[in-house]
Amino acid sequence: METKEDHEEEIVCLESFFINDNYQLTTFTFGSQVIELFCLHSASTDFDLTGQLVWPGAMLLNDYLSKNAELLQGCSVIELGSGVGITGILCSKFCHDFVLTDHNDEVLKILKKNIELHASSDNPNYCAGLVAEKLEWGNSDQINQILQKYSGGFDLIRFQQSSIPLLFDTVKRLLQIRGKGKCKFILAYVSRAKMMDSLVISEANRYGMHITEVAGTRGVVRNLDGVIFEVTLQ
Repeated sequence: METKEDHEEEIVCLESFFINDNYQLTTFTFGSQVIELFCLHSASTDFDLTGQLVWPGAMLLNDYLSKNAELLQGCSVIELGSGVGITGILCSKFCHDFVLTDHNDEVLKILKKNIELHASSDNPNYCAGLVAEKLEWGNSDQINQILQKYSGGFDLIRFQQSSIPLLFDTVKRLLQIRGKGKCKFILAYVSRAKMMDSLVISEANRYGMHITEVAGTRGVVRNLDGVIFEVTLQ
């Protein structure tokens, strides 16, 4: 007779069967900056594990930040949806501290592994101030924990993909720590649907934020149109 424990073990085994953790050490170059980290080259069967890949939005954002490193000098930054951590690792060369967040436990494992990889590299200061936290957009308990732990707030909030309403709800709460004009949200947006393009603008406005396209940032990344936006409180 099958027990409850046997059934739970079967569920765990089935879940692990669909998780691809065959990470490869991969080299990325952004301007003069070279980064090595572990990531997948193709997605898991689980849609929720897309953070195991380096997405076009991250490539777009890192290219922009490598050319505008002065934006990061001395800043405290939080990233929403860090995935494998490629942007945080780049930014750690320039900013004061950087909080990487993701909501998926499996993605957090590889994110922390990549932080440790660079923390143990020849340059001991390479990942100074670089930490990973769990944060699901719209989750009030997790947002409040972030607000309490980092009560001084952040200079920059950055993000590379395009899930919209809960994202802007979370961004607004983080922007409000410092107040109007004292923090900005940098959004690296990659277009996948015209409806989503207009939703980005309308949702920012609906949440009381001003969204502006950064001049000269429009380009094509892996055959997709991309652009950088700056978002502030109105």
